[in-house]
Amino acid sequence: MAATARIAVSGSIATDHLMHFPGRFAEQLVAEQLHRVSLSFLADDLIVRRGGIGANIAFGLGVLGVQPVLIGSVGADFDDYRSWLERHGVDTAGVHVSEVAHTARFVCTTDDDLCQIATFYAGAMAESRNIEIGPIHDRVGGLSLTLLSPDDPEGMLRHAQECRQRGYPFAADPSQQLARMEGAQARLFIDGAKYLFSNDYEWELLLQKTGWTEADVLDRVGLRITTLGEKGVEIVGADGTNLQVPAVPELSKSDPTGVGDGFRAGFLAGLHGGLGLERAAQLGSLIAVLVLETVGTQEWLLEKESALARISEAFGPEAAGEISAILP
Repeated sequence: MAATARIAVSGSIATDHLMHFPGRFAEQLVAEQLHRVSLSFLADDLIVRRGGIGANIAFGLGVLGVQPVLIGSVGADFDDYRSWLERHGVDTAGVHVSEVAHTARFVCTTDDDLCQIATFYAGAMAESRNIEIGPIHDRVGGLSLTLLSPDDPEGMLRHAQECRQRGYPFAADPSQQLARMEGAQARLFIDGAKYLFSNDYEWELLLQKTGWTEADVLDRVGLRITTLGEKGVEIVGADGTNLQVPAVPELSKSDPTGVGDGFRAGFLAGLHGGLGLERAAQLGSLIAVLVLETVGTQEWLLEKESALARISEAFGPEAAGEISAILP
């Protein structure tokens, strides 16, 4: 593998339409009528942001100086978004532009409890299944890791299969697309992954859908990285690895959208920079809380001095010193 091997992120690229409902969704649900739900929520705010899981993670890696390669499919309306990503260090040459469909769109309403109801329109994303990773790998002189995050489900399976066939290390992040996958598809997608990302709910859903035990999963992946919300993250491997890393305490809770994407960016940037698992997870936890404290998934800012102060307060000065060495 070339010394300059890059990280690629394959996943959705979308615009986020984020709304706020000044109330609680739970109070509007009638248990006896859940089979015929018909609800309309009057939002008091609308913000349109750049998003998509693949783009969010690539943006985070770019801000952290990793120069990631983004793989995905968009519409002809992508020019401004492309410029934004490239200005933040993302290589977009691997992004396919559809001739017929618009860039995907995520519409999400968040209530006062930070519960969310969302709809995702795939649009051009469906064409990502036609992208081959091999030419991108060759163009950049090698990929140290390809993160397969939520995208067109067929494309996710094809990319995982290509990585296995070509011997490319990959990380599996089924996330929201677990709802669309059958058990056999989920088993095929994660098989052979170096890392398996999920949150705690998705981890339980994955076990249910695949019919596998935790030991079965760990026979097929290198490490599982399971985020636990305010409780931090759990990292477990068949080699005996078992780490629990707490979250960085938040100063506020503005919007949970993209928090997991921020963690993945920080974690992978840490590993790419030579940090160990614990330090990489600590950096991931910092980026996650920066996203949480900001409305929009790509509006957070990394200010090195304040970032290191928060890491030091949460994890100690030794952690801050080691993480400081890889921050731009």
